Amino acid sequence: MNKETIIQDMKEAVKKVKDSNPMAGSITNSVTINLVANTQIATGGSAAMVYLPDEGEFLAKAGGATYINMGTLLPIYEETLPRTVEALKDAQKPWVLDPVAIGIGQFRTDMLKLFKDYKPTIIKGNASEVIALAGLWELEGGTGESQVRGVDSTNQVDEAEAAAVSLAQWTGGAVIVSGATDLVTDGSVVAESTGGSHFLGKITGGGCALGGAAAVYLTSSSPFIAALTAVSAFNVSGQRAEEKVDAPASFQTEFLNELYKASPEDIAANPFEVKGVN
Repeated sequence: MNKETIIQDMKEAVKKVKDSNPMAGSITNSVTINLVANTQIATGGSAAMVYLPDEGEFLAKAGGATYINMGTLLPIYEETLPRTVEALKDAQKPWVLDPVAIGIGQFRTDMLKLFKDYKPTIIKGNASEVIALAGLWELEGGTGESQVRGVDSTNQVDEAEAAAVSLAQWTGGAVIVSGATDLVTDGSVVAESTGGSHFLGKITGGGCALGGAAAVYLTSSSPFIAALTAVSAFNVSGQRAEEKVDAPASFQTEFLNELYKASPEDIAANPFEVKGVN
C-alpha cells in the first residue's frame, strides 16, 4: 500500500460520499448527538440517531454503516446493543465502535466484552481507551486496568500503537487513535496524520464526531481508507477553522463550515506519513 494509492483512494471515498449522500445510522451518546449528526451531514452523509432495539436493528440493515458510541448508556441499551450488533453481523454490514469511558462500570465492560466476537470494522478511541480495549480483549499491547480518566486519555498516542495494531489484526479492520497526531492502522501499516486544532479538545464531542464521520466514509471505502479519510478531514477542517476564530464556540461553527466545504483534494492533501508495522 503506497502513499500515492492511498491519496487516490481517499479522494474517491470523499467524492463517493458527496455524490451519494449515504446513510450511516448511529447509537451515540446524548451529550454529543447533535454534533455527531451535524458532522455526518457536513461530510455529505445522512444521519439517523436511535436508541430503541428494533430501530437499531432497522438501521443496521438499512444503512451503509453504523456507528456505536459507548458514551451515556441507558438501561435499554442492554437490549439495543446486542440486537444491533447481531443484525449487523447477519446483514454483513460494517460498523464503527467508540469505547468511550471503558472501565468505569460493569455494564459498559460487559457490552465491550461482547463486541469482541462481533469484530467492529473500525475502532476509534483515544490512547487510553484503545489500550484498555486491547486489554479487555486479552490482546497484545493492552493492559488489564483502564487508565481512562472519565472520557479523557492519560496515555500518549504512540503508547497505544501496539494495542491498535493488535486490535486491527483481530478485527481485520482498522483502528483510529486520536490525539495531537492521529494514528490509523489496519494491522499491517500505520499512518500518522497531523493538523487539526487544540480547540477540538475544548468542545464536547469532537472525538465522538470523528467516529460518526468514519462511519460515513465506511459506507463508501475500505476500513483503513475510511478511517484515514475521516482523520484527514478533521485535521484539515480543524486547522482551517482555527485560523478564523479565537474561541471554542465559534470554532465549532466554523469547523462544520470547513468540513462541509472541504473538497476531495483538500482532504487527501492533508499531511500524513505511512510506515510498516514492526
